[in-house]
Amino acid sequence: QVQLVESGGGLVQPGGSLRLSCAASGFTFSNYVMSWHRQAPGKERELVARITSTGGTNYADSMKGRFTITRDNAKNMVYLQMNSLKTEATAVYYCIARAPLWVDNYWGQGTQVTVSS
Repeated sequence: QVQLVESGGGLVQPGGSLRLSCAASGFTFSNYVMSWHRQAPGKERELVARITSTGGTNYADSMKGRFTITRDNAKNMVYLQMNSLKTEATAVYYCIARAPLWVDNYWGQGTQVTVSS
């Protein structure tokens, strides 16, 4: 059974920080590209950050310098460190696993991040 379980979301003030975690199981984690996407109410899903099996990263332009994606293959974990949070970061954040050659894609259930004063 494939599982992606996000945690770490919550309420944070503007300028604050959160660290999201994604625990993966049921597939060969180390071979998968892992990413974080988010979706705010009334808006389309967007890429936040992506990390390859070897540690290469990509970020949406607005996230560069403030968000950091990391992975720990020994623990089957992916993290998203979010600093200097702005209100527009309010969204549900999803952990996504992409198999080599795009043969599979798995989604977690999401974790809510709310940035508000």
